[in-house]
Amino acid sequence: MDRIVTTKGITPASRSRHWHETIANTYFPLDLSFKDSERFEGELKSWTLGALSLSRLVSKPLSYRRLPKHMRAAQDEEYLITVPARSEVFFSQSGKDVTCNPGGFILERSHEPYEFSHAEENSLWVLKVSDKVLGGRLRAPGRFCSMQFDAGNGAGGLFADMLAHIPSRVESLNEEARATVGSQLIDLLVLAVENDARTLTSGRSAVRVAHLTRIEQAIRARLSDPDLAPEQIAAACGISVRYMHEIFRDTNQTVSQWIRDQRISACQQALKDPANQRTIAEIAYAHGFSDQTQFSRAFRRHVGVSPKDFRQQARTRG
Repeated sequence: MDRIVTTKGITPASRSRHWHETIANTYFPLDLSFKDSERFEGELKSWTLGALSLSRLVSKPLSYRRLPKHMRAAQDEEYLITVPARSEVFFSQSGKDVTCNPGGFILERSHEPYEFSHAEENSLWVLKVSDKVLGGRLRAPGRFCSMQFDAGNGAGGLFADMLAHIPSRVESLNEEARATVGSQLIDLLVLAVENDARTLTSGRSAVRVAHLTRIEQAIRARLSDPDLAPEQIAAACGISVRYMHEIFRDTNQTVSQWIRDQRISACQQALKDPANQRTIAEIAYAHGFSDQTQFSRAFRRHVGVSPKDFRQQARTRG
């Protein structure tokens, strides 16, 4: 495994501070309440999967609170996807409460206060993913917090099964392969959430969700067109441009922003692929960028490094 932290060998008087630091370093700062801090036992194993992190958290009963003070210094929003494996957990956020049993999973967001607890010893799978990554695949993921999703059947079952198999398989994978596994986990997570009947009525009508899905599919199918415009997309989906912009207003992104983000994401995948021998300019043009300088600037703003450095880093890791 990439990292393991345990209370073994930690003096009873130091366990509370030790576990506070462990949780903050793995996820983000939280206030912890122990039934008996000096007798508390816990173990946390974690693995890096590209932009994601997966952890297996086993501990005695514990309560966690995310408070406003924790968010003052926070920058990028993060999500935790928690799958309890041994006993139920209680979660409360944005005025909504949910009890999640083994066989289910929940989403928690870092930029809203919350409470999370389990009254019995528990074993939790926890996937940490940034809002930028999850929000690029799942519209407004915050609306799904405080809902229990099925982790025992269908796509949710596949998602949970994959989590359980990763520890015994991931050690032999290089960083590029790990990133691919992380991307596949997100695919299954999104599929599980989108296939839930409640998703269609969570914050939007079923008709609006169906239109948004068609819009996103139409955009992905036309990324190579440098002249792709809202008028074309709306026409392909049989709706007005005004209505399309209204639908996108709920996602906190404009249509143009979403097109740009999808193009950059597709270029990232191409640049990481060692089998792709195209030049950076060819990759940019193939995904709808008509100017290489413009592409390089947009890529750096979005990813933090130039396309050239990104490709070199990805292939060096591979």
